[in-house]
Amino acid sequence: MVERHPKRLGMLAPSSNTILEPETAKLLPADGSVTSHVSRLRVVQISEDSSSLQQFELEPVLAAAELLADAAVDLILWNGTAASWLGFDRDQQWVAAIEARTGIRATTAIIAINEALREIGARRIGLVTPYVEALERRIIANYSGIGIEVAAAVRSDLTENTAYAAITPEEIAEMVRKVARQPVDAILILCTNLAGSSIAPQLSQELGIPVLDSVRVAIEYSLDLLRGKS
Repeated sequence: MVERHPKRLGMLAPSSNTILEPETAKLLPADGSVTSHVSRLRVVQISEDSSSLQQFELEPVLAAAELLADAAVDLILWNGTAASWLGFDRDQQWVAAIEARTGIRATTAIIAINEALREIGARRIGLVTPYVEALERRIIANYSGIGIEVAAAVRSDLTENTAYAAITPEEIAEMVRKVARQPVDAILILCTNLAGSSIAPQLSQELGIPVLDSVRVAIEYSLDLLRGKS
């Protein structure tokens, strides 16, 4: 049987996210061997209040995943980072539910990030986020629970997802440099609506520390899955 070409990457995206798609386009193979296809779920405001947390209920995720299944995608990627504060088990539950509903392999940005941290052997990380303090505390606690200390953290204290996209790459780079003042094994730019993908490799070289951008890590991990490398 001739393998179908190209491979199709299906992405579940927060509805107000405007960074994810253009950054993904830059990361896909230039030969057109992988195409991306997006289904959105409503996420507009990110905080600790109940209305924000309710945006991440399972049924809307499954409905969006079923729309991707209509396109016969080869992999479904939840390209959001909510599990970093909701609990890493949330993404495991989503993956199991998506695969059961659609019959298509699934993964998430947080699964990709945590696998990258495992491969590095990171035990102390720097954290860059656009989030508020309450969510940052939850993220730090969740990483502590898997044996990773957040040794330095910088946040923007924003709640509107559209505002995250307005943070410039230069501002993100300065946030990364600030946390790099502490001895860390890696620095994590945590949010798929931050414009960190294009600058992460240069920052890694400049600082001599792996700088992991959420979008870049999620897409590279997904490409490996599509190529049968993971």
